[in-house]
Amino acid sequence: MKTVRDAEGTRYLLRKRSTESSLVYDPETGEERYLPNDRLEEEEGSGSPLETAAAGVDPAVRTLLSAVHDDETLGLVIALADRGPIAVRQLLDGYGLCESDLHGRLAELVAAGLVEEATVAGERGYRATEDCRVALEIVRPDAGS
Repeated sequence: MKTVRDAEGTRYLLRKRSTESSLVYDPETGEERYLPNDRLEEEEGSGSPLETAAAGVDPAVRTLLSAVHDDETLGLVIALADRGPIAVRQLLDGYGLCESDLHGRLAELVAAGLVEEATVAGERGYRATEDCRVALEIVRPDAGS
């Protein structure tokens, strides 16, 4: 599969090509259709077709998927989004993680832009960022109901 672009700049995945037209897939909408070959050009340097396919997923969700590697880290993100901000002392006391594990996970989440430092009752703590909240709303739409 290759990534192609039409004259308006829309990126597609090329499914198959015939003499006059090509079947293309729009990863943002999921739509598949035929377009004339003269309206398409191959996109060089755009990354792999799999990266193009991933572009149909909200950027905040892609960040969440990339940064969260296990259920405990996902649970930590959810706790901070639902209950945060939470002081580090409360996180250590309430969730059974050792200090180095907690700080390692928090450092990765901060680097990904999902979590940020906060002050909680005069202590150092953490809260979910807006991008994190957006991603969680998409992956668990009924959680707020």
